[in-house]
Amino acid sequence: MLISIPPKYAVSQVVGYIKGKSAIHIARVYCERKRNFVGQHFWARGYFVSTVGRDDELIREYIRHQEYEDRRLDQLELLR
Repeated sequence: MLISIPPKYAVSQVVGYIKGKSAIHIARVYCERKRNFVGQHFWARGYFVSTVGRDDELIREYIRHQEYEDRRLDQLELLR
């Protein structure tokens, strides 16, 4: 996702808002949840921000690494 955020808003607040609201919406629409996920996580913890131009290759590399990290953490959960 590529968005432009006005300087008066903190990047972390905007990203947190988008991730939070979208997780609630997806849970309610597709998982038929009436209440929010308590103690569960829908999105990965991190996010990538580039404030100096739009370096596509750098963004792709971050996404590849994040997908690998998510798979690794999922496999560790299976061992518990």
